[in-house]
Amino acid sequence: MLRPVLLLHRWLGIIIGAVMTLWCLSGFVMLYVDYPRLTPAAQLGGLTPLKLSAGQAGMLPDAMMLSAARIEMMAGRPVLRVTPALDPTRTIPQMRVSAGTHDWATGKPVEQVDPQNIHRIAREFGRNSAIAGPVGQVAQTEMDQWTVQTFRRNAPLYRADYADAAGTQAYVSGRSGEVVQLTTRFQRFWGWLGAVPHWLYPTILRQDGALWSQVVIWTSLIGCFLTITGLWVGIARLRRRRDGSIGSPYRGLWWWHHMVGLFFGIVTLTWVASGLLSMNPWGLLDSEAMMTERQRLNGDFAWGDARRAIAALPTLPTGVVRLEAVPFAGAVHLVAIDRAGKAQRFDAAGRPASLSEAALRAALHDGPAIASLDLLRQEDAYYYGYKASVALPVWRVILADDQATRLYVDPASGRLIRAFDRNGRAFRWLQDGLHRLDFPLLRTRPWWDLIVLPLLAMVTLVCGTGTWMGLSKLRRDLRRVRNRRRRARALPPLIGEIA
Repeated sequence: MLRPVLLLHRWLGIIIGAVMTLWCLSGFVMLYVDYPRLTPAAQLGGLTPLKLSAGQAGMLPDAMMLSAARIEMMAGRPVLRVTPALDPTRTIPQMRVSAGTHDWATGKPVEQVDPQNIHRIAREFGRNSAIAGPVGQVAQTEMDQWTVQTFRRNAPLYRADYADAAGTQAYVSGRSGEVVQLTTRFQRFWGWLGAVPHWLYPTILRQDGALWSQVVIWTSLIGCFLTITGLWVGIARLRRRRDGSIGSPYRGLWWWHHMVGLFFGIVTLTWVASGLLSMNPWGLLDSEAMMTERQRLNGDFAWGDARRAIAALPTLPTGVVRLEAVPFAGAVHLVAIDRAGKAQRFDAAGRPASLSEAALRAALHDGPAIASLDLLRQEDAYYYGYKASVALPVWRVILADDQATRLYVDPASGRLIRAFDRNGRAFRWLQDGLHRLDFPLLRTRPWWDLIVLPLLAMVTLVCGTGTWMGLSKLRRDLRRVRNRRRRARALPPLIGEIA
């Protein structure tokens, strides 16, 4: 039984082992440089301070239900960006007709932004974001490596190249006029060495989301099988020496692969398995907590309620770049946000109204009982920042339901930020915990680096030596086959000469 498993392990190691080695090598980059993306903070930082004039009351029907609405500046004028509420009786194309951007002063929908305004948007974004260089060129672009996730919903897409030392590029949607992606030369270079190989993310594969998902899932599954068989073979191949000690019968590179694999095979397995779980294969860790609780606290609202709240707002606080309608427990509130992300909440009458404990308890009274409610002033095991800070303080609610659901609500805006049911908590530990070694005691640097870097080096050694050994064995077998064929071709003439 051992020999077939050994052969299967060896031959799988040539292809899947090479992929796992690539995952490890790119993982070193991913520890410090992530995939380029425009963060919400960077998007806010690129906006121009809002100048809110009298808007057109009839731009949308008052009865129209929305799931989001915000006002911000675009090319020197305020615009209203809306997302309609999900209506199961309407098709997605029908909903997209009413979604989008409206000129706040005229009420007219913005169907497409002209290239001249695209250039102005890029120029204003660069100035507000302190990009150290003017806009050099703006041109329409096709899908590329950095827009594979956002291209279809924002096409036509324009890329603005800034004449700065960092080689900054911003992508502007011709549909909405929003900046939707931002990259630098540094991020693009390390992205090709880090995120792209680590996530199996080349554009030709990632543009087909379903295919990409299946490739990652099945590659990870085979990687788990490869690691398990390696552990089995490694244990079975241990031998007792003459002095009574137990060790490896191999020498050289084979010894290193055998012994390091035995000691670090479990770490290899946990990283491959947790990478598989990051794809949530077959809905194993589906969580509906965020959707359910957000609908309860921050559900849909009528445009008329938002419009009246905007009209009741006496003045905007200084430095506001975005005004959002955020419903809470059936009432529409407005949230004014400045470029630094600081938010101030107002009620429907235009009065400042941060979210109080009493208001939060009242909003949750019709659901499961509240087991605990605290104003969290520091991170906990489920609400924490990873390569980015999180907003604090935050209301933490633990419900007394069968899921022990956790809610984290921003007191500055009244928006539900995160929600965890049983599956959500399992995902946090099985994926974030095992894959990133993201545990509270290890989160402090440089301790995390001092543990993760040696572990990743050892796992890389396991995968790399296994791949090299498989390739070496394949070359030897191919050489043996070629030699046999040469001897077979040379044999008949020799027999004829003897006759």
